[in-house]
Amino acid sequence: MRIEKHPVLEYEHGKTVQFTFEGQTLEGYEGEPIAAALHANGVRELREHHGRPRGFFCAIGNCSSCLMEVNGVPNVRVCVEPLKSGMVVKLQKGSGSLMGGAET
Repeated sequence: MRIEKHPVLEYEHGKTVQFTFEGQTLEGYEGEPIAAALHANGVRELREHHGRPRGFFCAIGNCSSCLMEVNGVPNVRVCVEPLKSGMVVKLQKGSGSLMGGAET
């Protein structure tokens, strides 16, 4: 279930790298959107907003369905953020906060 072509971004599959999602080590291709790597690993829920799960929607960075915490930074649009080795990706509830985690 890997997304091979992005509607806006052009990227080549780089080398295989490892990253962490919710404490679990996953693999993806360096440079592909984080959301594409998550999708290829079976992750469909990218965030929760108003108590409802949100997933991959526009895939071009226009909506807020893919906002996640990446390396401790909230509100990262993972549909357009390139994957790098060692990234730590977490689900985000609500609007996110720089003060020690997500808030609702």
